[in-house]
Amino acid sequence: MTMKNKYSHRSKISQAKFRRLVRLFALDLEATQIAELTGLNRNTVNRYLRGIRERIAAFCEAQAPFAGEIEVDESYFGARRIKGRRGRGAFGKTAVFGVFKRNGCVYTEIVPDCSKATLQGIIRGRVALDSVIYSDGWRGYNGLVDVGYGKHLRIDHSRDEFARGRAHINGIEGFWGFAKSRLTRFRGMRKHTFYLHLKECEFRFNHRRKNLYPILLQLCRNDPLF
Repeated sequence: MTMKNKYSHRSKISQAKFRRLVRLFALDLEATQIAELTGLNRNTVNRYLRGIRERIAAFCEAQAPFAGEIEVDESYFGARRIKGRRGRGAFGKTAVFGVFKRNGCVYTEIVPDCSKATLQGIIRGRVALDSVIYSDGWRGYNGLVDVGYGKHLRIDHSRDEFARGRAHINGIEGFWGFAKSRLTRFRGMRKHTFYLHLKECEFRFNHRRKNLYPILLQLCRNDPLF
């Protein structure tokens, strides 16, 4: 039976139960825990959580370009490193590129590689030209000044350099640590599922000082599920 629910078209659960599900999701409980606390079937909970994560991903993708002091970096997610294969392009891992505005938000994107063309294409689409960009010494960042970014400061990890005055990428590296720690409880994710969980990490990090519950309800109100 379909119930009236302003957050979900053709909903089979009441609006009150949906709000309860969202509140528990905002508290970062897992699907099994939410099912137990709401009395809903685990498959039903997963279906609604997927819909919520899709709204979160769309919200993250629509954020305005970044400006100011910006850190850029790449990281790799996936199985443990295979012996003999390491560094950028590590075998069996998913490459993710991140843009972080200091004292602000992060934006992430799954990338096919960490080439200059790939990384700088994202930077040019997401970062204002008058920004100050901080990066490590990876060659993918060579030439940013040539494409209009007048202020690009770098640190050299290969020489054990991690900070030089304001030149560091500690902010984006902090996000990588947060995301990897959080994602350890989700195993065997397919690529599209990983994308949704990555965007959820991004969303939670960007709203870490806010109450997620009303924000999530508003996302679902603006774009009802199913």
